[in-house]
Parts: sequence; structure tokens; C-alpha cells
Amino acid sequence: MTRQTATRKQRANGVESRRRILDAAIEIAGERGYEGTSIAAVSAKCGLPASSIYWHFKDKDDLIAAVIERSFETWLAALVLPGEETGTPLERIQAMAANVARSLVDEPDFLRLGLMLALERRPEEPRGRAVFLETRHIARRKIEEVAAELFPDLSDASVQTLATYAVAGADGLFVHREIHGEAVDLAALFELHARLVFEAATRMT
Repeated sequence: MTRQTATRKQRANGVESRRRILDAAIEIAGERGYEGTSIAAVSAKCGLPASSIYWHFKDKDDLIAAVIERSFETWLAALVLPGEETGTPLERIQAMAANVARSLVDEPDFLRLGLMLALERRPEEPRGRAVFLETRHIARRKIEEVAAELFPDLSDASVQTLATYAVAGADGLFVHREIHGEAVDLAALFELHARLVFEAATRMT
């Protein structure tokens, strides 16, 4: 085996180990929350020694922050306004909302864990909480860009108000599904939420 081949193999093994660690952390954190998640529990779940986890992540907080970041990247890919071929502006924004809802069903971890951390108050803020707040800022900016594109006559203040309302409403719908389970059609609720936001924007212009 050449040195280059060995290096590629080590890199692939490192990527696979990191994936296994994150998958285990997601499952444990989803069941036990931030406080109940530990390096020992993650190690037992993924089958890798604690030393391997510490090689990838500085501590538990660094691991939770990575979980939020990975899940958010998947979710953010859905926060894109479809092109004009999709239909009317309302149909476009509803299609985007449905895509976002489906991504939350598939990758709920950043919002589930993030909301837990955001509602807590600690003397020393966990890095995971800071990462989550930054992801929310990014998401809000994306929504502001969509609102400005569809409603160019809206003032900056109105765009910011709409984005705040859209994010807060999405939070509430997500929490509702977390409480009541899979019987809740999150995509349908997000489409309704998008319609209400669209109608509010229409009135504001």
C-alpha cells in the first residue's frame, strides 16, 4: 500500500468515524436532551472509544454544536425559493415552505436541540447555543431575502417584521408536531403558514 493510498484510507475512516459519532449523539440527545448526553453514552452507542470522540470534538458541547451545524446545513438547502416555473408567487412560497417542513421532519435535530438550548439560561453559554442562534440569524436573513424579492415595495422594517413572524410561527408549528407526533401534517401546516405570511405581506404593501 502506498503512502498516498494509506492517507486516503485514514481520511475515509476519519470521515466515517465522525459520521458514526454524530449519528449516535443525535439519537442520544433526542432521547435525553443536552444534560443527559455524555461522551460515555455516545461512545457506547457508536462503538468507538471515548478517545476517538475527543480526537474529533473537544468536549460534549463541541459535539452538540456539530450536531446542530450538520442538521442545519441539510435544512438550509430546502430554504430556497423555487423558480417562476413553479407558478404564482404564492405557489412558489408555499412550495418552499413545504420543502422546509419536510426537511425538518427528516432532520429535526438542529431545531429540537437548539430550542432546548435557547430556552436555557446558564452562567456560561454553551457553544451549541451560540451556534444555534447563529443558524437562526442565517435563516432569518434568507427569509428576508425571499420577502424582498417577492415584495420589492416593502420597507426594510416590514420585511424584518415578516421574517420575525415567519420564523416564530415555524417554531410553534414544529413544537406542536414534537408534542403530538407524526399525526400532525407539518408540510400542510407550513403551507398554510406561508399563505398567511404572504397575505400579510400583500396587505402591508
